[in-house]
Amino acid sequence: MLIHPWDAPTDDAEWQQWLATHDFGQLAANGAPGEPPMLQPLHFAYDPSRREAVTHLARPNPLWSALEERPTVLLSVVDDYTFIPGPWQAAEDQPPEHGVPTSFYAAVQLTCTAHVVDDPEAKAALLHRQLGHFQPDGGSAPVAADAAPYGRLLPGIRGLRLEVREVRAKFKYGGKRSEAVQHRISERLTERDGPGDAAARTHQQRRLAAGGTATGAPRS
Repeated sequence: MLIHPWDAPTDDAEWQQWLATHDFGQLAANGAPGEPPMLQPLHFAYDPSRREAVTHLARPNPLWSALEERPTVLLSVVDDYTFIPGPWQAAEDQPPEHGVPTSFYAAVQLTCTAHVVDDPEAKAALLHRQLGHFQPDGGSAPVAADAAPYGRLLPGIRGLRLEVREVRAKFKYGGKRSEAVQHRISERLTERDGPGDAAARTHQQRRLAAGGTATGAPRS
């Protein structure tokens, strides 16, 4: 993923806060020689204090053999995306038809080492962590390896700890454009009010307030 200076996070807190509310992505693993990479859509719970994400999959999933042979994987999350028409992006001294269309989006990619979890107690603890993230108000029975309803279901799944080794994040929201053009784009997003437009506008205005420049220099 190409990350220009004007698309980079302002700090680690920016991508961490975004990832805390974006917990569905695709896990990419290397396939067998001559085969394409394997992609698995999944929910996950990311723990910044442990620098790891946890998830689980059904035992028959074909991903397991790939993970055991090649445990380096990539967890990719993309959201808050929208299409920006060319005229919206034209510089102040350009005719609208000379503007270049583009996409706005946020993306975080976690390069991880995958650790398969098969011990029943460890799997129960992993599921407890996931439930704590996705269902903090409770309502489900405790996850225990020796109690209903989950005890009899645990053999049908395998847990997965994703140890994060590297993080790459990108917030592509017109940061290289002048403030005037960025504000124009925000106005057009408000007027169009299509899917993803409100989230994109929020990111753009937040990053402008954080001190984005039109020259592509890194933010302070």
